Amino acid sequence: MKPIFRIPILLIAGTTLLYSQDNGTIPDESVASGVQVSTSARILGTIPDGTPPPPAQPKPGFIVPKKDIVDTTTQKEGGRTITIREIKPIALPPPPAPVEPSTTGADEDFRKQLAEYHNEHPKSDLLFIGATVFRSKNSPPRTLVRFWPGGKGEDITFWSSADFSLIAGGINSFTDNTGDTHSILMGWGNVDIERMTDLYTAGGSVYDAPAMPDFSDEKAAFKIVGKQPAPEDIAPIEALHELYNKEYAELLRAYQGREKARIETEAELKAHPPKPKDITLNYWRTEKPASQEQGGASR
Repeated sequence: MKPIFRIPILLIAGTTLLYSQDNGTIPDESVASGVQVSTSARILGTIPDGTPPPPAQPKPGFIVPKKDIVDTTTQKEGGRTITIREIKPIALPPPPAPVEPSTTGADEDFRKQLAEYHNEHPKSDLLFIGATVFRSKNSPPRTLVRFWPGGKGEDITFWSSADFSLIAGGINSFTDNTGDTHSILMGWGNVDIERMTDLYTAGGSVYDAPAMPDFSDEKAAFKIVGKQPAPEDIAPIEALHELYNKEYAELLRAYQGREKARIETEAELKAHPPKPKDITLNYWRTEKPASQEQGGASR
């Protein structure tokens, strides 16, 4: 079962602000409407759909001629055979030569080139997101999200009418409307409201489901909970909702493909559990021990 990210109900009781993909600006406390958002945001790479990757090329085996095997011992453990072989020493390549420290002039030139690169290329960052998708038989999914912009330590909390289970595993990186690149690191989970209610009732308590804001049945939008964020902090979330609306059909198809592949893989592993593979460990002894540079003495 995926982890459930719980957020204090106190946060949910705060002021909510609506952001819609029909609005390209940060609105006030009223419902956003009007200006059309730029469509320059795009998903980078392909959307994983459960299709297995091509098989990896087999790695060359490590073959030791019989004449170079000095001693062999075997033992059984965990349903497999472990073979330990002492072999004749193998000549290893010499260690790389130490890198000469760069000159001050080269350092200055590198810093200059790096500054020019940052000026000419949009920034790239990692989005840390925690999402809980609440599901009910009587309403569409609603997602409670915590988002840490720019690694600043302060989080932004919002409700979304987007199903973040489609985004998790579906969008790994994207560009927003300013051309900046974002990669997503998301922890997420599902909460079935009816099931949770039954579990709490069976345990003699009451499940207190969070109060969810109202959304229209049109494009996915989100409502900020609590303090209003700076426009630059919320820009990636606006772009993410724009992409969700634009690519919803493909995100749904890919999610269904991933789920189908997961179920089939679990069934295959249950029907044919993998057997432990036999392993062989090779080692050799050096005629002269390595010198101990720190505190030890060589012989």
